[in-house]
Amino acid sequence: MTPVEQLENIVPSLNGLVERMWHGQLEHSSPCAEFTVHDLLNHMIVLGGSFAPMFRGEPVPEITAPAVYGWVPAKEFVDTMNDLVAAVKSPGAMDRTIDSPVGAVDGATFCRFVALDGLVHGWDIATALGTEWNPPAEVVVDVDAFARVAINDDVRASGAFAAEVAVPADASPLERLVAFTGRAA
Repeated sequence: MTPVEQLENIVPSLNGLVERMWHGQLEHSSPCAEFTVHDLLNHMIVLGGSFAPMFRGEPVPEITAPAVYGWVPAKEFVDTMNDLVAAVKSPGAMDRTIDSPVGAVDGATFCRFVALDGLVHGWDIATALGTEWNPPAEVVVDVDAFARVAINDDVRASGAFAAEVAVPADASPLERLVAFTGRAA
């Protein structure tokens, strides 16, 4: 599965999670250290909004999260995520060298990191909301295979991921992936 196909599967599911939220859930704690659901949405809107121009080879504008007062920024989130998918599909995006938060990498590699981030943060949001989230198994398997190569001791030492957490033998593939990234499933 290509990294673009991964995002094409993950983003609609993420959008659905956010569209079903109500504002009272924004302050729920999440499994992502020190992030509430609100913080996760802000993180994903700002980074997604920054990453889209990177994939297009455009300058990155200053992106700020929307002020939220009693409403869920679902439209902003969905628009940002859909633009990100459009950007990874733009001409040259997968071959372009991107100066990303993980270093200078080709677009395909960075897209895989973005898919990993989206999949794990989707789990964070669903867990915080007390709802199930079941992205396609094929996507989880592909993202997990990438994570096991990409997340090494140096990446963990940077603070991007915590130490792997043990999971029970009957853990789902998604639970195994999030535990590998340092979350207690």
